[in-house]
Amino acid sequence: MACKHVDAAELRPPTPAQSVYREDCTQCFDSIDEPTGLSVCLFCFNGGCNGERDHAQLHSQTSKHPLVLNIKRTKKKIKRDEPPQKISKLAIAAETEEDRYDTTTRVECYECGVKDVDRTAGKLPGVIDGVLKANTFARQAEVQAWEQEYTACEHTLCLVQERSRNIDSQDLGHCSMCDLKENLWLCLQCGNLGCGRAQYGGVGGNGHGLEHTKLASHAVAVKLGSITPEGTADIYCYACDEERTDPELAQHLAHWGINIAEREKTEKSLTEMQIEQNLKWDFSMTTEDGKELSPLFGGGFTGLKNLGNSCYLASILQCLFTMPSFQKRYYHPQDPPPLAQAPAEDLETQLRKLADGLLSGRYSHPDTDVVASEYSPEIPSQKGLAPAMLKHLIGRGHEEFSTMRQQDAFELLLHLLKLVTRSSHTAPLQDPVQSFRFIMEQRLQCMSCRKVRYRTDEQDNISIPVPVRRKPSFANGAADSEKPKDEFESVSLKECLDTFTSAEVVELTCPSCGSKDGFTKRSLFKTFPTTLAVNARRFELVNWVPTKLDVPVVVGDQAFDLGDYKSPGTQDNEDLLPEEETGTDTPAFVPNETALSQLEGMGFPRVRCEKALHATGNSDSEPAMNWLFGHMEDADIDEPLNLSGAGSGGGAPAGISPESIELLGVMGIGAPQARKALKETGGDIERAVDWVFSHPDDQGDFGEDDAAMDPPVSEGNKAMAGNAELPATFRLQSIVCHKGASIHAGHYVAFIRKAIPAKEGGGESWVLFNDEKVVKAQGDVDEMKKFAYVYFFERV
Repeated sequence: MACKHVDAAELRPPTPAQSVYREDCTQCFDSIDEPTGLSVCLFCFNGGCNGERDHAQLHSQTSKHPLVLNIKRTKKKIKRDEPPQKISKLAIAAETEEDRYDTTTRVECYECGVKDVDRTAGKLPGVIDGVLKANTFARQAEVQAWEQEYTACEHTLCLVQERSRNIDSQDLGHCSMCDLKENLWLCLQCGNLGCGRAQYGGVGGNGHGLEHTKLASHAVAVKLGSITPEGTADIYCYACDEERTDPELAQHLAHWGINIAEREKTEKSLTEMQIEQNLKWDFSMTTEDGKELSPLFGGGFTGLKNLGNSCYLASILQCLFTMPSFQKRYYHPQDPPPLAQAPAEDLETQLRKLADGLLSGRYSHPDTDVVASEYSPEIPSQKGLAPAMLKHLIGRGHEEFSTMRQQDAFELLLHLLKLVTRSSHTAPLQDPVQSFRFIMEQRLQCMSCRKVRYRTDEQDNISIPVPVRRKPSFANGAADSEKPKDEFESVSLKECLDTFTSAEVVELTCPSCGSKDGFTKRSLFKTFPTTLAVNARRFELVNWVPTKLDVPVVVGDQAFDLGDYKSPGTQDNEDLLPEEETGTDTPAFVPNETALSQLEGMGFPRVRCEKALHATGNSDSEPAMNWLFGHMEDADIDEPLNLSGAGSGGGAPAGISPESIELLGVMGIGAPQARKALKETGGDIERAVDWVFSHPDDQGDFGEDDAAMDPPVSEGNKAMAGNAELPATFRLQSIVCHKGASIHAGHYVAFIRKAIPAKEGGGESWVLFNDEKVVKAQGDVDEMKKFAYVYFFERV
């Protein structure tokens, strides 16, 4: 029986800009390596599994796309029964997919019921060829992430081309100095065609393009085989010795008679080849990284592949999906997947996919593709899951997380919590970030008239300062070049919390007595969360550059009580300051002139300097500098300091009702963003929606809940975040550790307290998650806890 859909008008090969999901299912982690393979929709290129869940058929039913290309890949067994060959010469070589896998394909039509459609019929040959040659989504996302780092330069922006002419087609066939027909570069200034340098992957080249630019001093060239109709291409500036972008590429090519719309990409770009080379690197730690330890397998012991500098993401995700709130929200193995037109672009779908991958145990088993031998005796680890679609969604539109560079794990945590809160949570499902939230109460007291004011702020984390005390250094007459590494005294967690909650002096004018003597300010817990996320700040400015310090923080495994840090609230014998009014009665902030001038001397705008000084107690330029480094990306960083309204506990402005916030919540906008948007737009709901979409990275307003501001508030008030009951006992549940001198380099791992399977000894133990490696931790856990970067404490 023939298929009637092979000539459908919608059938066409994927363009270079389209995503082709031919590696794993968009709704689970079943892949082309499964016995049933993966089916790629030939209309929209969605990837669906064919196993018991059969997400391919589900997609076909919901999208009315009947034709799929089933791809099944089998890895060739590699038996390491001999030592590696001795390297006798330096050569450029690359292992291809054909060297590693056997791949079979067939076309199936769900609607016609044909299991093996003639692949030569109708439009199928071109579409199938396009699907198989296209980059996978994961590779395409990596390419785009690397390309985002490239910019134009003065040589591409100010390019002056010689007299125009049409380059005959045969002249585009080979290098002007040799007979090479691949890896060809066109000089955009004079139209010369030269071969490139030899490249990774066996791509030949004699470097005649470089030789031309040296002889003619022409800077900018484009790789012909990389040009796409969408206007992207490899562009190299020899003057800068960097890859660049050319905003006027189409016009510059037209100058030489080349119509960019008619070009077809025929070769891998430099970025694609660079990624292939990067994937060869072993990103594991070079010290005791778990290879000697017994690996763990099963539900809750599934590793995550390093997608290239993504260990910061893997560590945070492992900690979050160990928490009951995230498991309850996203792990629903018996439920059908969410209905989404584009599952790969839907955050709800990808978070459920990750929860199933990490918790089900379906993908946590030894990788037996490589057979152990006397030369590789270690127990096989697991392959690990590649959350490429989720990484793309998390980083989309973000200046840092959309790149392939290493990032700050704590900043990623805050960004991810914002995204989750902003997403829709339909009853009975609840926002899992609610388990992180609590209320901090700030007490201000005038040092002159002794009157007080209280304000509350809703938070989902605390960032505690770590006191720095260097140990005496004994160099024993060593030369300056042999200066010993700084060592620091250990600090207890209690000392860090004492410092965090201690009183400080801020310079404010009292609205009651007019005194400029200042206020004492202290913040304590009004309520406590279920999960307390703590960032330990171990940084010091060295030549105005934040440098990580290895200060040990002693955190025990035993539970401890935070009750000593609970705010007592307003006392009967306290006189309250009058409520602030917008306008002239707002207390003035007088910045420390010395610190202000120092900050301005470093080039910071006055508005930013005043904000930083106000936020750090107005005492010194160094903590203000630290604050500025941590808030450079704030949406309101350049707005004037406003001590009224949200900043002073004035509550929501008139016209913002709980109903408006609830209405925006129905649209999937979290309460903090809804509150901020309504304040910025005078309570206008339509404008508030526009504001949210035009400020995607704004964290919103986590304070100013009317329920939280109405004194007195009963401790049992369910509208308040957290729980005020005592005792408030917490126990360390997981940590994210970092090795390296900077948070933007080095390696992140996670240690999580878990119940161990009986066959591995049972009981409770710390488990190390090091990318795809999951092992029972031994010995070094206490040492790693001292230098953790992010701590997660669970209330018990």
